[in-house]
Amino acid sequence: MGNHPLCGKERKTSPINTSTRYCACWMSIECDYENPWIFEGTPFLSENIDDNFGFVYLITNLQNGRQYIGRKYFWSFRKPPGKKRRVKKESDWKKYYGSCPELKEDIEQLGRQNFSRHILSLHKTPGKTNYEETRQLFTNNVLTEALDTGTPKFYNSNILSRYFRKDYYDGD
Repeated sequence: MGNHPLCGKERKTSPINTSTRYCACWMSIECDYENPWIFEGTPFLSENIDDNFGFVYLITNLQNGRQYIGRKYFWSFRKPPGKKRRVKKESDWKKYYGSCPELKEDIEQLGRQNFSRHILSLHKTPGKTNYEETRQLFTNNVLTEALDTGTPKFYNSNILSRYFRKDYYDGD
């Protein structure tokens, strides 16, 4: 993958995906939000959205290695009171840490600094975003994988509210 374009230093292998390489110089990039989403080794900013509609992400608990795969849209559409048209506005994606109650509880207890947030892929439509999230959930076996401790590797407890960890997980 070569050297990083910002600092020229050799990139290191990502702890999340060994085919991805990163460089710590991203910490010096001016960022307008805390604990930024990382995409291809660099913090992702509003100016990077372009014509993308959403993204599929991986959040990792740096204390125990548990992970969460999800999706988030860059845009929200709201109909202001008394108006006929919906207004497009940037969503809360910068502050977003997933919808999983168990993950949110761990973030509350351990602090946001103990979680990494990586964008796995960007998508132009809601349908492609949703499809890729579902594909990643099945590809990564989020309902069946376990850590060495026997704890589920992923916080995800279901796929499409149809397939549930309790029906497939053999841990303990």
